[in-house]
Formats: sequence, C-alpha cells, structure tokens
Amino acid sequence: MTLLRIRERAPRGNNQQRNGSSLIQITIPRCPERTGSAIRHQLRLDRFFGNDPVVLVSGMNKNKDAFDVSIDDAFDFLSQEYVELFDRSAATAFQHPVWLDALYRKLAPAAAARRLVVVVRDRATGALAMVLPLLRMRRGPIRTIEFADLRVSDYLAPVCTAEVFSDLLQDESAGLKIRRLLRPFDLLRIPKLPDGKFPIEPLLATPRRTSTEANAYSTLLIAPFEQWRASALNRSYQKELSKKWRQIEKKGELGFSCCDDSASVLVAMEQMKKYRGPRFQAQGDGDLLQRPEYFDFYSDVAIRSIGGFVRLYTMTMDGDVIATVLGLCHRDSFLIIMSAFDIAGYKSQSLGALMFERVARDCIERGDQVLDFTIGDEPYKRLFGAQPSPMWSVTQAGSAAGSLALLALRQAPWVKLAAKRLAEFKLLPARSSTGAG
Repeated sequence: MTLLRIRERAPRGNNQQRNGSSLIQITIPRCPERTGSAIRHQLRLDRFFGNDPVVLVSGMNKNKDAFDVSIDDAFDFLSQEYVELFDRSAATAFQHPVWLDALYRKLAPAAAARRLVVVVRDRATGALAMVLPLLRMRRGPIRTIEFADLRVSDYLAPVCTAEVFSDLLQDESAGLKIRRLLRPFDLLRIPKLPDGKFPIEPLLATPRRTSTEANAYSTLLIAPFEQWRASALNRSYQKELSKKWRQIEKKGELGFSCCDDSASVLVAMEQMKKYRGPRFQAQGDGDLLQRPEYFDFYSDVAIRSIGGFVRLYTMTMDGDVIATVLGLCHRDSFLIIMSAFDIAGYKSQSLGALMFERVARDCIERGDQVLDFTIGDEPYKRLFGAQPSPMWSVTQAGSAAGSLALLALRQAPWVKLAAKRLAEFKLLPARSSTGAG
C-alpha cells in the first residue's frame, strides 16, 4: 500500500527559498511485501508550483471523496464556468477557451480524433475544479490517448489551480476514478509539458517524465526598448540590425501594424500561407498552414480573438505585406506561434530578424514582460537574448501492443540519428566549403 504525505520543511539558514517559495516535499513510504522496511522517495514541488499557493495536508485521504470525476465529451469550452476556471488557473495559453473550442471543432474531426474531456467538480458545491482536455486517437492499430494538441499547441497543462491540483493528489478515489475513465488504451502520451508546471505523473500513475529533444525559449522584456535592446542583443548584432534597417527603409515606404479587423487578418493569413509554403516544402517537412483545416483553425482563432487573446503583426512595403507574426497573449507574455517572410524578395535584409525586433518593441510599449519564442532550438532565438527551458514528456503503455509502440518511440531518435549519419558519411565530400568565401 502506498501512502502520500505533503509536509513543509524550512530551509536551513534562511526563512525563504532563493526563489521565494516554500520547499514542499512528497514523501511516499513504500512497504515491500516481504520486508518490514520502508523506502522513502521525495519529490520537490517548489519547482512545479513556483510561488502559487499550495495547500498542505497531513495524510493521503484527508480529502477523500471531495471531488466528482466524469467524462463530458459535450463540454463547452466557451462556457462561463470554464472561462472563470481558466482565468484563475495555472494553465497555459494553449488551454484558452477559444483555442480549445476551435481545436475540438475544427481539427479533431479532420484528424478522426474523439473527444475525451475529463471534468472534475467539487462534490460539495458542484463548482468546476479541473479539466483535462484529451483526445482518443488511433495511430495505425494503436489506441492512443493524447492531450488536445494536434500539432498546434506548444505547452500542455491541466486546467486548474495549484491548490486544487494539490488536493487532487491527496484524494485517492478521485485519482483512481480518473485513471479508470481513461481506459482502455494502448498508449498514453502527454508531450510538451513545460518546465515548472504540475507534476502530472502521480495523478495519472505514470512513469516519471523524460526530457524532450527540443527546448522552449523566451526573453525577458524591459522598458524602454532601447535598454532591452542594449542588454539582450550583443553589440555587433545591434549594429548589423541597424544596418539592415537602413537598407530596407531605402526600398520604399515601410509599415508595421497589428491587425485590428477580420479583413486585415484574412489578408495577413493568406500572405503567411503563401510565404510559408515554398520554405517548408524545401525543408521537406511540409507546412500545416497549407492544409485547409489548419488554415481554417488559425484564421478562426485570430478573427475571434484579435485585439485580445491574439495579435497578428504585419510589415508592409508600399502597402504590400512582406512579413507576418502570429502570437498569443497570456499573462504579460506574448507567445510567437507562427511567422512568415518574403525571403525571396528580401534575401539580404534579414527580414525575420527585423520583424522580431519590431515585435519586441511593440510588446514592450504594451507592457508585456516576456517574449516567448516557444518550442524549437533555432539559433536566432539566442540572438535576442532568449534562454532555453527544458520540455518534458509523459508516456505510459496500457497494453502489450502499447509497450511495443513505446519501445519503438524510444528507439526512433537513435534510428533517425544513425540513418542521418550514414547518409552524411556516404553522400558528403571529404571536404566541403562553408560558403563564406
């Protein structure tokens, strides 16, 4: 039998942790059947909850049967109760009511994915306490359960407060009910877990998370813009961008704006689709925006939330759109999720870098605190002072077939790397030019 206790421990020599949060530990005594000793495992929660409030309890079953758990596949993500839950939750921008509503309506049917929305309510009041937005999918013969992502969401998290999540970890019956409602499945996959978010593993009884190949990147913004630029960009890069600005300004009337109506949104989205197509086709991985259901999804979210949850920036030359950046606004952060540039027309102007710098200026003027470049290890992000943050993945097999699929997933990166190195060995010349001559 496994018991769970949460206790608060004062740090040695100081009354506060360096990050200002209390040190919280989970202690799990595990009693093997054939021995009388207990093995104690400790998991720090301060890195997951940060400065959010955490309710401390003394025993596993203190809040037993405090929650009602159900599957509600007709759940309305635009309902007032979900809007209020999201606003007070520790969820990310990618669990926003408009985002999830559009994802379930437009992308899920096209992907043949079935809704699996876990709804947790306070038993005493009936108030909405937590939502887990999931999907049931078939990937070949494998029955998978995945977070509501479908390749458009960069950060995944349960929608609840830190306090409620802590209570749920203590409610044994609620955890059992959640896990029972998820079955049957061959494979449970929850990738893209941001660093410092909820430890979902004990709730779902999954193995410990593993790090993903790619990191997320963000840069802190400070006002005024000139001060941020001087501190985030090295001096040589500042000079290079200043030179690029002078070059491009000589080409015509340069404009920069944020779309404020549906007509300008549609024009910008069409240009984004146009510029991204050849670029990603050349890279061999295609572009989601070329698929009608994804273009419809992004356009719908942008039109419904422009001026609020969504910002769509454009740069124009003599009235024609030459660059676009689409992003989400969430708690003093601007998250860049998609961009496109007329690279063919402005090969030597570093159009993307100029656009990102101009977006940073606008964000600072609006009072944003963070510019989030989201997932991906592209080198340009560090040029703007962005720092990496690890991403995590949780997977669990629910059957023998799922175990085989999980083994294949874990081996896939090694297979890809081996194939790439073999191709480079066979195809590359003994010495190659850097192209800098």
